[in-house]
Amino acid sequence: MNKEKFREETKKGIDDLFDQIEELTSHKGELREKSKAKYNEIMAEIKKREADLEAKYKQWEEAGDSRWTEAKESFSKSAASFKEAFSHLASLFKSQPPKA
Repeated sequence: MNKEKFREETKKGIDDLFDQIEELTSHKGELREKSKAKYNEIMAEIKKREADLEAKYKQWEEAGDSRWTEAKESFSKSAASFKEAFSHLASLFKSQPPKA
């Protein structure tokens, strides 16, 4: 895959993840108090990983052709870490029994 195509797909993937986080955030009020504490913990981790992901993306975009592969791998690892944190957040909503 060439650099431009990878960049476009990566940008779309990041935007989709951020949209999904916003969607889950809009449902925070549906969680029980105990789950809200876990939600806050996971969101703090996501915010840290989000900043790292954005920094890696910027670094990757600015990388010259000679460092493109290295930057792409670094970004991909950061993206995988971010997706893992997002999965933890999503599972919190899936495991939450309905509020009585």
